[in-house]
Amino acid sequence: MSSAHRRRISSLILGRFARSTVARASGGAAALGRLLPGRTDRLIIAPHDLRTADSTRAAEIYAGRFVFAGKIVTCHGRSIFDIEPPSDDWEAALLGFGWLRHLRAADTAITRANARSLVDDWLSNTKRRSAVGRRPDVTARRVISLLSQAPLVLGDTDGKFYRRYLRGLTREIRTLRHALLEVADGVPRLQVTIALCYAALCLANQASNIRGATKRLSDELQRQILPDGGHISRNPGALIELLIDLLPLRQTFSARNIAPPPALLNAIDRMMPMLRFFRHGDGNFALFNGMSATPTDLLATLLAYDDSHGTPMASMPHSGYQRIDAGSTLVIVDAGPPPPANVSQEAHAGCLSFELSSGLSRIVVNCGLPRTNRETWRVFARSTAAHSSLVCHDTSSCSFVERSAMKRFLHGAPVVSGPANVDNHREAVAGGTLLNTSHDGYRDRFGVVHQRMLVVKHDGSRVDGEDTLQAASGRHKAANADYALRFHLHPSVKANRLADAKGVMLVLPNKEVWTFEAADDTVELEETVFLAGNDGARRSTQIVIRQNSIEAPNVRWSFIRSNASPQATSARRAARREPELPL
Repeated sequence: MSSAHRRRISSLILGRFARSTVARASGGAAALGRLLPGRTDRLIIAPHDLRTADSTRAAEIYAGRFVFAGKIVTCHGRSIFDIEPPSDDWEAALLGFGWLRHLRAADTAITRANARSLVDDWLSNTKRRSAVGRRPDVTARRVISLLSQAPLVLGDTDGKFYRRYLRGLTREIRTLRHALLEVADGVPRLQVTIALCYAALCLANQASNIRGATKRLSDELQRQILPDGGHISRNPGALIELLIDLLPLRQTFSARNIAPPPALLNAIDRMMPMLRFFRHGDGNFALFNGMSATPTDLLATLLAYDDSHGTPMASMPHSGYQRIDAGSTLVIVDAGPPPPANVSQEAHAGCLSFELSSGLSRIVVNCGLPRTNRETWRVFARSTAAHSSLVCHDTSSCSFVERSAMKRFLHGAPVVSGPANVDNHREAVAGGTLLNTSHDGYRDRFGVVHQRMLVVKHDGSRVDGEDTLQAASGRHKAANADYALRFHLHPSVKANRLADAKGVMLVLPNKEVWTFEAADDTVELEETVFLAGNDGARRSTQIVIRQNSIEAPNVRWSFIRSNASPQATSARRAARREPELPL
């Protein structure tokens, strides 16, 4: 481990200790006492749940079949909370109680009684609390679920159960108050803050807590949501996870006749356009920095609240992403440095990687991260080799904490080194758009800077690129380093190497044909894995060009749409104003 790595890890450890010490010293037990829920005897409002509900799943739950995170558990008459969970993801889904919405969607006497019985089972035995159930993000989800689904559980109940329900809810809120001192930075901390704000608004006799919760929420939003609307972690999926709770929170403030804090309104207004920025033509998000399969149902719900409906911005400088729209062709580029170390537990070493799509078809992608069994794939998914970028000497452009003890203490494996200087220059050129980018993630180890130039033709028919390993400033020449250019293809793309081994023919699902060309280099087709599929990991293909920084410091390549493709034919007809022939 280099001295720079040691310094970064030491800084993370000291920062963790410092935050805990400052949090306790600034109020300690006395402050926590003031933050605990005041005396409350009723719920006065139930927030709206925007998550999609499926009434057919209520019958499965009534039958004792709980299907979460790709795993099925059948109770066989036992309490579901006593059964050994098949995975942490399954247990987090169970103990988050989000499944109550499916029972509410069915809206029958049986499902209401079933919901009440399951919640009563959970409340009656506090000794069942597991490590996963105590996680701040899971507790926050449970508090929001119990608040939003209270009409389902409490609709036909008696006063005794009502009081037990409130006591259990108060106990969970107290746990969240304490979790504020230790919760990991980033999305988990913001989720806890959101849940506490919901609790203050929904319970009676919480006037003083509303002010405190609103202030904490405003502070976190101003710190975590960047000026262009991206999240500080640079994970596109964080926008979906947060907005699905922030939008109903805005409504809850209004329902209580309390003006939503300006920081909440401003954050939502900035975040909504970012949803369109990351979308490909098929509706899926680009796979950068921890993004997994797109929850299309949630995204469709969120987009219904977007009033802009305009063309996405071309550049998000604070988040570090670039987008080039050209006809039906779209290129999205990760053109930013890693996020701050304290929120980099999900960050990937994908600097200068890009994704390419044409219409409804994705062509070039990154591998992404699966929805379940993430720990199995996380090390590979975060590596530069899992991205459509240049990999120098089979080494990632970022380094991560590797020791298990450190991972547990730091709530994950944050980035300890990576690109410090990432440059971007974008301009309109004759016939298209030019994007020049570079990063110095390989400078210290190999003495080189990776430069990537992209030119996208204005009609989207061609994408030209050039990748260069240049000697870092202060060095006369670059180190002798092997490198590989990788272009991961979406599983729906059929790839065949051309006879001259200088190119690849790509056939998209809509029969559109593209050709990848690298006239000066040999092109290989190798297996890869696409992790972000809705049905789990899938085999796929990647285009690979291997070279040496001394013999060939730069590689030129192109993606060209065939003139015989439907898109090209339609464009030519439109140009000649010829009518389309019926199929």
